[in-house]
Amino acid sequence: MFLLLDSTGQETGRGKTDAQGKLTFPDLAPGVYRLKQTASGSPLHEVVADQDVIVTPGTATRLTITDPFKAAKVLLQAKDDKTGKLLPGATVNIGTGTSTLLTLTTGAKGTVSGELPVSSRRTQFWVKEIKAPAGYDLYKPTKTFTAGPGAPVTVTVTNAKTATDPKPDPSDKSTHKPTDSPSSPGKPSRGTGGATPSASGSDTPDPDSSPVAATPVGDSTPKAPTGSLAHTGADATPWLIGGAAVLLIAAGGGVLLLARRSRTDGPTDDSTES
Repeated sequence: MFLLLDSTGQETGRGKTDAQGKLTFPDLAPGVYRLKQTASGSPLHEVVADQDVIVTPGTATRLTITDPFKAAKVLLQAKDDKTGKLLPGATVNIGTGTSTLLTLTTGAKGTVSGELPVSSRRTQFWVKEIKAPAGYDLYKPTKTFTAGPGAPVTVTVTNAKTATDPKPDPSDKSTHKPTDSPSSPGKPSRGTGGATPSASGSDTPDPDSSPVAATPVGDSTPKAPTGSLAHTGADATPWLIGGAAVLLIAAGGGVLLLARRSRTDGPTDDSTES
C-alpha cells in the first residue's frame, strides 16, 4: 500500500500494487511529492522509509522499491554450566561472515534482547563471548545459529566458575611438642639454681671431668634440671531507485509509474509479492 502527498501535505493519491507488484499514479501536476509506503503486503518484509519524488511534465517517473526483510529478534542469555543459574555481565559479539552486527551484555536478570538484520529467509550468524560474568571463565568456543525474518530466536552461552586454590586449614598445623629429656647428651639444660651447661665441645660427657656449676650463696645443694628448652617451628539502504526515465507525451501532466519488489533469497524463494 502506498500514499502520495503533495508539497503541502495533502493526499493526491493512494493505491496498492497489483499482481505484478506495479502501481501507477496518473495525471499528476508537476512538482515535488512525498511517497509513503503504509504496508509491505508480506509478513516477512518491512516497509521502506518515505521518499520525495519530483514529477515533471510529459515524463513518466519510474521508481523501483525493494522491501527489506524484517529483522530477526534475538534473546541472549548466559548460564552457569552446572546449575543453570542466569548470569549478569556476560558480553558477546554477534555477526555473520567477517562482520560484527551486534554487541550485547546480559543485564541483572542474565538476559538481553536485540535485533539482527537478515538478508534471506534463513541467515546464519555466529556468537562469540568477549567478556565473562564476574567469577566465571570466558566461554571460548564460537557458536552458530540461524534466524529468519521477524522470528524470535534464543541464544545461550554457558560459563564455568573460575577455579580457586584452596586456603590452608589452620587445623592442619603440627601440634607436636618436644618432650622433656633432661638426660639427653648435648642438650643444654637450665636449673632453677642457675646451673650452666658444660663447656666441653663434645656431645658425649667426659667421664673424667665434672661440669662446673655456679652455686648461689646460701644454697649448697644443686637443684635438678627441670627440662629442655622448647623448639619453635567474555542496514541496508531501503530505497533502490531506478534511474531510467522514459519520455512520454502526456498532455496536461506527468505520470508516476511505481514498481515494488520484495527482497528474496533467489530462484527458490517462495515469498509472496503484492
